[in-house]
Amino acid sequence: MGFGGVLLYMDPCDGPRDQSLWHKAFGVTLNPGGDPSTPGYPSIVGSYREEWPNLTSLLVQPISASLAKRLLNIQSVGLGSPCTPLAMPAASERRKIQLTIGTHSIYKTVNNVCGYLRGKTNPDRYVLVGSRHDSWHKGTAADWRGGSAMMTQIITSVTKQARRGWEPDRTTVFCSWGGSALGNIGSFEWGEENRVVLQSRAVAYVSLHSPVRGTETLRSTASPSLFQLTSDIQKRQLLSCIRGGSCPGPNVSSLQIPGDVSFFANHLAVPTMEFAFEQTKAEEKSSFLSEALFSAESPETLDPLFKFHETIAKMTAEVILRLVNDPVLPFYPLDIALDVQDKLKDDPLRTPRLLAAAASLRESSAFLQSETMRPANDPKERDPSHVRMLNDVLRDLEKSFMVPQPPPGVYRNLLYSLNGKVPQFSILKYPLDPLKHNAVNKSLSLIINAINSAEKLIRCGLDLFENSPDDTN
Repeated sequence: MGFGGVLLYMDPCDGPRDQSLWHKAFGVTLNPGGDPSTPGYPSIVGSYREEWPNLTSLLVQPISASLAKRLLNIQSVGLGSPCTPLAMPAASERRKIQLTIGTHSIYKTVNNVCGYLRGKTNPDRYVLVGSRHDSWHKGTAADWRGGSAMMTQIITSVTKQARRGWEPDRTTVFCSWGGSALGNIGSFEWGEENRVVLQSRAVAYVSLHSPVRGTETLRSTASPSLFQLTSDIQKRQLLSCIRGGSCPGPNVSSLQIPGDVSFFANHLAVPTMEFAFEQTKAEEKSSFLSEALFSAESPETLDPLFKFHETIAKMTAEVILRLVNDPVLPFYPLDIALDVQDKLKDDPLRTPRLLAAAASLRESSAFLQSETMRPANDPKERDPSHVRMLNDVLRDLEKSFMVPQPPPGVYRNLLYSLNGKVPQFSILKYPLDPLKHNAVNKSLSLIINAINSAEKLIRCGLDLFENSPDDTN
């Protein structure tokens, strides 16, 4: 039994409660990332292009929830608490739908714009900052303008300081991506073209993909390495907004998010972070379909005084300054270990061996932070070459959690989650091949191997300074 067409709709139960999406149309991209005609290699002049008349053999059409209700012949919908999702009708009430879609595949040039501010001490270590300059919508509805404006202001500020004599320790690379709305083409292909360089030199990726998409809640998305830095900056913002009489509430997670951050988190395991104001309230854990691209309000309508844009710009600039200036990178391995334990805590598939490995990772991580990282921030305490090697260990720690072939829709980087309601390793919830008996065991093996690899890397960091949690005084 097969099917040849798909009607996508956004169920009202999955969206923010105070935002009516009932009658709104939306768009989706079926492109998982980059130029599909050049899989595994960069799309540049002279590259061989595979024939791709369509991204899928299915006929796909997004529709509004109100149209889905009519097609499903549903008389009433329960939008109370708990909300009742739309459901398929009985077989006797089903309808035949004629779906005709006309699409035309054409090649167009996508342009990225990149510039850099060279570091003084470690110019070959890059802090990447990315925004975009395109979207599905044009004119006042173009939702990329806010991020580009913030990027421009941050560049103006750091350039002004550099002219006054300020020299960052590491190089800052600013990039404005093209083709983001059609599958993050610009960032993906730039990353593929520079993959070898980025694997050894990229320190972190700071995203300004869609910084103001609401005004209800300030949400921070970061890889576990950057939890502490992100949380500290958000707490300072929390104190500031309390004094001002309006506070969005703290919220930091490592959810998979759409946008150009995907390639750097998913294929390079570079630590990433993004601040954003959203419309969903802080207490809501929405399962909102992030791939659904609705028309956005213009920055002028959503934030007429640009206070929310200013807040995100200041917080993002502080992150950038810490990443390019701190002698020891503000990455905290203990947060990775705690995140691993949190994902395993209530998982029924956990095993004693897995829990023991996670506990050992926590112990080694805590020792590295207390006995090595803290003293290394004092230049009088450590040799610069040793500090550089320590930073490389901190930078590469998340690479231990990369898996070769994850299930569809799941990041290769195991530290990112699909569900914000319950912390869990995504490959345990969505195993590699759910039809095979050994799928879960294979996923468990990948996780324990990742934990063990991370601990070995941490012990390499301890060996740099001849410290070990097993040493006796």
